[in-house]
Amino acid sequence: MSVGDAFDEWAEAGKDRGMEQRHWHTAKHALGRMPVEDGDVVLDLGCGSGYAARALRAAGGAGRAYGLDRSPQMATNAREYTDDAAVGFLVGDFQHLPFGTDSVDHAFSMEAIYYAPDPVEALRELRRVLRPGGTFYCAVDYVADNPHTAEWDEYVDVAMTRWSRAEYREAFREAGFHVAEQEAIPDEEVEIPPAAEFPTEDWKTREAMVEHFREHGTLLTVGVVP
Repeated sequence: MSVGDAFDEWAEAGKDRGMEQRHWHTAKHALGRMPVEDGDVVLDLGCGSGYAARALRAAGGAGRAYGLDRSPQMATNAREYTDDAAVGFLVGDFQHLPFGTDSVDHAFSMEAIYYAPDPVEALRELRRVLRPGGTFYCAVDYVADNPHTAEWDEYVDVAMTRWSRAEYREAFREAGFHVAEQEAIPDEEVEIPPAAEFPTEDWKTREAMVEHFREHGTLLTVGVVP
């Protein structure tokens, strides 16, 4: 199944709002760090419901925000959720971005870059559209250093690239970015039941759940265009 088809199904089933709620726990901290200034053009890769683009307009001062998704239904839903004319949503793939060279000031992506057929080429394409000094805030939970994400590919019927923290840094540099920052953002909001309530439907032990959400959380890698 293609990425677009898979996420079309999720969007039609209303799962886009559920993803937004889960991702927001850590995404908001990454978005809050972005150096967006008044009038900047910002891009969200793999926008889903469009929450990041809307947030960057509302709080970050962006002059224009775009969300791009491989799924037409995701983009359609995002438009329906948005009443800001300065926020637009496009259908496309990460390796052929519909933007001119040096035309975007800052970019963000949450749980999406690893769906690109070639993530390094996607990073190179993003570097092309970002202006010198522009930044890419890349947030992912699906990381090889986190053993609790290893089974994700068993229930997500699309190809994914599972890099380690070190491989993310290497890929950013290979694509021409300077790696300015890399750290884990813990999810402090998800409720973790007491040990007596385990195993749950999703977790065998409380320790495993704590490790996944509180210790590994979301890996944020920040690249800057020289």
